[in-house]
Amino acid sequence: MKPTTHRVKATVLSPLGPLLLAATPSGLSGVWFMDQRHLPAEREVQDWTPVRDNAILNTAADQLTAFFAHRLNRFDLPLDLSAGTAFQSSVWRALLDIPFGQTRSYGELARAIGKPAAVRAVGAAIGRNPLGIVVPCHRVIGAQGALTGYAGGLVRKAALLRLEGALIDKAHQSRGQTTSTGHPAAQPLPAH
Repeated sequence: MKPTTHRVKATVLSPLGPLLLAATPSGLSGVWFMDQRHLPAEREVQDWTPVRDNAILNTAADQLTAFFAHRLNRFDLPLDLSAGTAFQSSVWRALLDIPFGQTRSYGELARAIGKPAAVRAVGAAIGRNPLGIVVPCHRVIGAQGALTGYAGGLVRKAALLRLEGALIDKAHQSRGQTTSTGHPAAQPLPAH
């Protein structure tokens, strides 16, 4: 992760585990599960100022609570995506175009950013997304509809897709049924 301007941080609880939130003066710059892969280095996080009252972090916490309570399907927050390379930032911005309750494959995302041969690089950039949930990398699936790769773990990815009603139904997929956009047909799973 590139050094950025001064960051503030807070920890919030979610139904899927505690989240570390970070913000710069430009916007929300991080949402990580505390035990996920690709967390910022501990020494870096220690340099961030813990706060209890920050408008960006408070709004992010409120919106995440509403998302998990099925009251919000699109985040409305200023985002700071400056921690990534130009390529990573372009992938992260493309993730924001995937609507709630829908999925895209890594190949579709590569084509969307004009780099159809860069599927693996797109996957690597998605894995380094610093704004999990808010920048919805959980909505990216394998070409055949498989749940693949998620820094927060596949159990959380499945839970997020279930929350959005977008988990792939293998029975539909194996019969080759697709949605009007050509994606494998999805069926919401019952809530537990």
